[in-house]
Amino acid sequence: MTEFRIEHDTMGEVKVPADKYWGAQTQRSFQNFKIGHETMPAEIIRAFAVLKKSAAIANNSLGKLDDKRAALIEQAADEILAGKLDGNFPLVVYQTGSGTQSNMNVNEVIAGRGNEIAGEKVLHPNDHVNMSQSSNDTFPTAMHIACLTALEERVIPAALTLKDTFAVLEQKYSDVVKTGRTHLQDATPVTLGQEISGWKAMLEHDVDMIRASEAGLSELAIGGTAVGTGLNAPEGFAEAAAAEISKETGFEFSSASNKFWALTSKDAVVFAHGALKALAADLLKIANDVRMLASGPRCGIGELIIPANEPGSSIMPGKVNPTQCEAMTMVAVQVMGNDVTVGMAASQGNFQLNVFMPVTAYDFLESANLLADVMVSFNKNCAVGIKPNEAKIRENLNRSLMLVTSLSPHIGYENAAKIAKLAAAEGLTLREAAEKTGLVSSDDFDKWVDPYKMI
Repeated sequence: MTEFRIEHDTMGEVKVPADKYWGAQTQRSFQNFKIGHETMPAEIIRAFAVLKKSAAIANNSLGKLDDKRAALIEQAADEILAGKLDGNFPLVVYQTGSGTQSNMNVNEVIAGRGNEIAGEKVLHPNDHVNMSQSSNDTFPTAMHIACLTALEERVIPAALTLKDTFAVLEQKYSDVVKTGRTHLQDATPVTLGQEISGWKAMLEHDVDMIRASEAGLSELAIGGTAVGTGLNAPEGFAEAAAAEISKETGFEFSSASNKFWALTSKDAVVFAHGALKALAADLLKIANDVRMLASGPRCGIGELIIPANEPGSSIMPGKVNPTQCEAMTMVAVQVMGNDVTVGMAASQGNFQLNVFMPVTAYDFLESANLLADVMVSFNKNCAVGIKPNEAKIRENLNRSLMLVTSLSPHIGYENAAKIAKLAAAEGLTLREAAEKTGLVSSDDFDKWVDPYKMI
């Protein structure tokens, strides 16, 4: 049987599970918002712990908070960061749009655990843990910390690993000449290495765009308190807290120069998620290229061989599907859907506050985590094992009518087109069609039409 204790807030008394550190405000939110199964991301909770620890150090350095209470807040926050207090953060995403209840959840857990460590009630969640702060500036601060950290620690490393795999494949297959394709139609030749180099460059540019977007995320709302004026925060608090957050995370953060912007605008998150959408778009293109080039094995293009990881059909024996490509395309469209949510949520800032922050944070972090996970999975289970089907590549290359392009400088565009059209209409090779038209001798054809000189 669950045991309870009685906690109180400004609205009265509330029964709280005895084995939890949270207080009355967390319990009220837990009871009042039975909406969905999406709980506040662990990344946001950890970011809040960093913030509360940093705020305590800043308040202490400014003479606002005594040494004992500051030390207790720091210790409890460190326990959150170490995962020792997991299970104390039950609130769902679909709560108050300012994230007030999650801010108070962290405040109450730190106060509860700090008081347990002290053996007496010396910490109050509002008066001490939330000192010089408001949910209106702490939630956007935690969101920026969590989002930038996810980009640096998860997305960028995964993208660079996949990029490195493509760099290896680019060099390995630099001399494999194959048919190029534009408009889903045959085009002039490329090497497989050149084709893969395009995938590599996409990831390089995506990483550059993600890093460029971090400038906005590095500006923090902390110190703006309720509406951006900084009411109840001492002079120097915002800068001191941002400096401590930088020290704690290892990333460079600063106090936003305009807190009215920082509280009500989410444009920095929109911009950063736009970079994630760009990455998703490129991953979708890469996955589609790989699965179409590997289509077959006999009735498709069949130019690539990809790892066979599991049976592809419950009814067709021996079938193998491009499952890693399919997973990556699904992640890509989920990220694109999240981008709509993030953009719509950001557009709804009213007066001095945006109240769509929890869903914005949730969708951003979901996108970041999905992209990181799928790139790791695709790299490990598909990309590193990509091989050319050289016999099929040669067959397709030799059948391509677009090799006729190399004749244009010698006989003109229109005459070259006549040869290509004749070959297509009568099922001839280009060489046969060229000879039949009398426009090119067999010796000249062999001299001018060399796919290895067309790359």
